[in-house]
Amino acid sequence: MLAIKSPQTYYHKSGIRSQVGEYIAPLSRHIAIITSPQAWKAVNPELEASLKAHSVNYSVSFLAGECTEQAIDEHGARVKEQGASLVLGIGGGRVLDTAKGVGNLLEGVAMVTFPTVAATCAAWSPITIIYNAAGGHERSQPLTKMPVLVLVDSEVIARSDVRFLKAGIVDALAKWYEFRPYQQKNRDSLALNLKVQAARFAVDTFIEFGQQAVEDNQLERVTPALVKVIDANIAVAGMANSMRDDFPAPGVAHALHNRMTHQPELHDWLHGEKVGYGLLLQSILENDGGEPDAGLFALLKQFDAPLQLPLLTGDRSETLQKMAQEVKFSAQNAARLPFTLSAATILQALQATENAF
Repeated sequence: MLAIKSPQTYYHKSGIRSQVGEYIAPLSRHIAIITSPQAWKAVNPELEASLKAHSVNYSVSFLAGECTEQAIDEHGARVKEQGASLVLGIGGGRVLDTAKGVGNLLEGVAMVTFPTVAATCAAWSPITIIYNAAGGHERSQPLTKMPVLVLVDSEVIARSDVRFLKAGIVDALAKWYEFRPYQQKNRDSLALNLKVQAARFAVDTFIEFGQQAVEDNQLERVTPALVKVIDANIAVAGMANSMRDDFPAPGVAHALHNRMTHQPELHDWLHGEKVGYGLLLQSILENDGGEPDAGLFALLKQFDAPLQLPLLTGDRSETLQKMAQEVKFSAQNAARLPFTLSAATILQALQATENAF
């Protein structure tokens, strides 16, 4: 069984925020917007003017915290009460996942995503990540329907903090390093091979254009390099995540990330930063506790991924042991990997980063 779930249409254009009404009016004249104060400011006044010019009625709700079950239920109830037929999510990963969760929950309600940062592939990804109120990962909820539109404005992203772009680069390049090991034990999975090819395209894009894109983002200018990297972070990484068959290929770095979200001292790390540290751990695991892959290590350093854990509350060795023991990864999937993934080997990898870098 092969399944590919993707948005209906992906539009990436500098200044597209001033044309949102044109794209949405044929889909719905009554929409609910879920956003954050910072993201709402980043797309206006142009977006509001465009909605009004095309007679699209809208209400705006701000996401107060994480993408939780409660947040999805509360925003969903509001959308249902308003009678909106489309949810427009504007913002970063938490906002977009909440909007997707609401759209997925309500029958007859379409969804559109408008990322204001290129920090993840959440605008495209066929899942919603559910967290608890403290930001700890709870589960990944597969979507039964996908966004009808993904609208990307490179001008908005160029004005965002470059830290988001670098985190998005690391999160996207993780896909290739996470999917590729599964090929050693299964070269016949079409979904896996497609995932690896798409993910490799993203890595090659970052090698060639990543540094220039970072510099352009810092100068708040839209350039071909920045456009290519934005597309790799959102569309190419999202595409790699969109292919499924009967051979699961869960990412080790993302599983490590999931446990890190429960560590209060890491709450200020962005998603891609946690994934980057998880990639470092995975590389050490692949090399039986030895040195990480030199090419990966250079990319992690280039894009400022954290290479060590910060100060941790309580006894550090006990905390590391607890972190290693609480990583969730099924034995069945671990058996498909060409390296040993266990609490003992994860702890060894954590300890290897303590003084080495």
